[in-house]
Amino acid sequence: MRDDDRMLDLPDPEFGSGVVGVCDICGTRQAVVILTKERYKLCVLDFLNKTWLQTEKKPGAPAPLYRSERVWFDSPESPSGRAQGILLAPTKVVKHPVVLGTPDVYGITTTMLDGAIRFAREGFEVLVPDLVKSDLGGPSTHFSMRAGARFRGGVGVDSPRVTPLLRLYVDALAYLRGREMVDAARSAVFGASYGGSLALALAAQDTRLGAVALAYPQPVRPATLPRLVTAPTLVVAAGSDRATDRLRAQFATSGGGPEFVVVPGVQHDFLSRDLSAYRVGPAEDAWARIVAFLKQRLMPPPPRPPAPPVQPAGPLSGPVPAPRPAAA
Repeated sequence: MRDDDRMLDLPDPEFGSGVVGVCDICGTRQAVVILTKERYKLCVLDFLNKTWLQTEKKPGAPAPLYRSERVWFDSPESPSGRAQGILLAPTKVVKHPVVLGTPDVYGITTTMLDGAIRFAREGFEVLVPDLVKSDLGGPSTHFSMRAGARFRGGVGVDSPRVTPLLRLYVDALAYLRGREMVDAARSAVFGASYGGSLALALAAQDTRLGAVALAYPQPVRPATLPRLVTAPTLVVAAGSDRATDRLRAQFATSGGGPEFVVVPGVQHDFLSRDLSAYRVGPAEDAWARIVAFLKQRLMPPPPRPPAPPVQPAGPLSGPVPAPRPAAA
């Protein structure tokens, strides 16, 4: 008897029991989990994404656009030598461009999750390091970053509190680029608020990046840091944010400058669904602009095929007909 048959012959499988069989969603034979409330067999990855109480999906339904899982990657900055993160990978079997999310000391916030899900649905493989589970950050780091932004002209990216976070993100980006189904030549970083400052500092070190997307980042120190960023950059700033003018002045000193978009009438953190500053209309417009920018830089349309050559008209063969006489 095959393992697949064992799956079908179980008289009353318990909820959550794991056996070998064929997943009803992705159709792959592997370790699956029984969900008796909906009479489905789901593989472990789909179980992480679909804890339904009831569903109208039928066996053999198409796979979801992406899957999520918790991953571990090597990083000497973590006390254990390994750091954790949330990975979102598209299910389409092609080489994916990658986006690294750079959270601030608050860890994986609603803004980072919202962005990661939007990017994964568009075909990007996304990694968001979990600073809280990696024992990095903390109140002292947050206070140092806030004090630098408010009293010293910007977040000190070379301070002893910030450099461990940057080295962790370097390790995370190396892990993401080394995954099997990614295109390491097409990579980007995304960060918001203080995480945007960290993303900017990372982009100043990494010349392989193809795009940098920042949402209302705090100014950085040294102020000339944006000059070192070689990748195309999009900055979405809030019109009612006191840091917007300082941001514009810093980025104005960098070469040709980034694409700088100011959203009028909104405050800092207007992308955060769980905060009072959230504004659904401006937030959706900003997310659409960010996604379009990343797709334009990392997913350019294929070149058009060359037009067929036009054959020049040859000389007429045979006798030339005489012109008709004009009508009387």
